Amino acid sequence: MSKSAFISILGVPNVGKSSILNRLLGVKIAIISPKPQTTRTKITGVLTEDDNQLIFIDTPGFHKPKNKLGQNMMRAVGDSINGIDCAVFVADSTLKIREEEKELLEKLKKAKIPTVLALNKIDLLEDKSDLLAKIAEFSSLFSFEAVVPLSARKGENISLLKEELLKFALEGPFYFPEDALTDQPEKVIASEIIREKMLKLLSQEIPHGTAVAIEKMRMRDGGDILDIDAVIYCERESHKGIIIGKKGAMLKKISTYAREDIERFFSCKVNLQTWVKVKEDWRNKQGLIHNFGLDFESER
Repeated sequence: MSKSAFISILGVPNVGKSSILNRLLGVKIAIISPKPQTTRTKITGVLTEDDNQLIFIDTPGFHKPKNKLGQNMMRAVGDSINGIDCAVFVADSTLKIREEEKELLEKLKKAKIPTVLALNKIDLLEDKSDLLAKIAEFSSLFSFEAVVPLSARKGENISLLKEELLKFALEGPFYFPEDALTDQPEKVIASEIIREKMLKLLSQEIPHGTAVAIEKMRMRDGGDILDIDAVIYCERESHKGIIIGKKGAMLKKISTYAREDIERFFSCKVNLQTWVKVKEDWRNKQGLIHNFGLDFESER
């Protein structure tokens, strides 16, 4: 009999939620960056092994929203707690517990969601004995079903986390085809890859004020080259100049790195054309947020 489970991956920004999802799946479907609030909406990842299917929901980092986009992100987090079989609460083992983490744990407690604590970044701990104190501190706040110290960067103990999560799988049909990896449309995957490169190459604030819209995505006759036209939107004219760079150098670098990753994901040659346009204060304009596919409507 086949089994399946819906599992939300939760935590504050920059604790490694997307990195853990990618490790669990064995393939990169969620973009990663050392900068906070990289994930803007729910991303579903599907892992099917033998008779088990785990459907993971990667969520934005739980934080105090500062604009309408942030409010949408927090709605995505709130909805991801509903209708799931268990949650993975990801925390950074090297940092003190934050107030937002306590608040999120309270939400899980009220919803009575079985939760596994994943203490990430153990490879960065200078004193391993600090790990026991961290486990005790978190356990005083919430009755976790299991605690798994791990390193998403090195892949350490990811298999142990998977074993714990398989315990929550219930008998029933698969919800996705066995070869499915995600429910994300191809245009969304391409746009997120481009945004990831901006997060890595540009300064702290500028990438968070950007959105990427895929205007065209079409395979050429013969099926040998995928043509993609993408527009990068930013909030200020000065940001546009930074993104383009001197004589277009920065935009060329962003596009080159993005094209290489897109080619790896889609297993084909890609012709990527990118432009930069200004949409002032778009993060506070619901209509633009909707146009960029960053609003959130509950599916349940």
